[in-house]
Amino acid sequence: MQLTLIEDEPGNDRLRQFDPRLRLIAALLFALTVVSLHLIPLLLLTLLLALGMAWWIGLSGSLLLKRLLVMEGFMIALLVMLPFSVPGESLLTLGPFNASVEGVQRALQIVRRANAIVILLMALIGTLEPVVLGHALGQLRLPDKLIHLFLFTVRYIGVLFDEYRRLRLAMRARAFVAGSNRHTWRTFGWLVGMLLVRSLERSERILAAMKCRGFNGRLYLVKQNIWSRHDTLALLLSLSLSGTLLLLEQTL
Repeated sequence: MQLTLIEDEPGNDRLRQFDPRLRLIAALLFALTVVSLHLIPLLLLTLLLALGMAWWIGLSGSLLLKRLLVMEGFMIALLVMLPFSVPGESLLTLGPFNASVEGVQRALQIVRRANAIVILLMALIGTLEPVVLGHALGQLRLPDKLIHLFLFTVRYIGVLFDEYRRLRLAMRARAFVAGSNRHTWRTFGWLVGMLLVRSLERSERILAAMKCRGFNGRLYLVKQNIWSRHDTLALLLSLSLSGTLLLLEQTL
């Protein structure tokens, strides 16, 4: 299994001139701003800003849509269920259940927030290579264990998926056919168990190999990112934009 990175998109040269730490800070600042907004016009504006950023860096519409499809499934379920669980003015009645106008409005707010945040995260952070992102997190003084967990997860998730495919191939070689019965569930239970056991064994071998190479519980940064003047200007612009949106939220 190979990890597909948005880094391969051609338009990402526009973001490479900025420090990765700036992109992390700007994404966090934007996310905190969006979740603080409640007015529909401002939420639509943030969604347009996120789409504009994705277009500016050159993310293709097909790639953006493909990565949003998984989240939109949850959003559709939210749009269907939330109006029936929020009290308020009745909009639709289905038997004993009433869908409220307030519930629809809240669901639309959540959908707009989620899409705006996810699109901008894909544009600013999804275009970073995992190693570069790990270096940026390290320079922001995040806990070492959290950074190690992230880097090892990115590095070995493909290895674990290959192990899973080998186990599934062995099951098919033994004429296993999945069904809705006790044998199937027990077989899948053994599959998960074997995957966990083999993952544990591999992690022990990896740790032993790292200790042989002098690993002392810390991964050292090979390259230090340099904060430049245009990074400061971009951060000030982000702060100004967030402040303006929050001010409009209070005054409108």
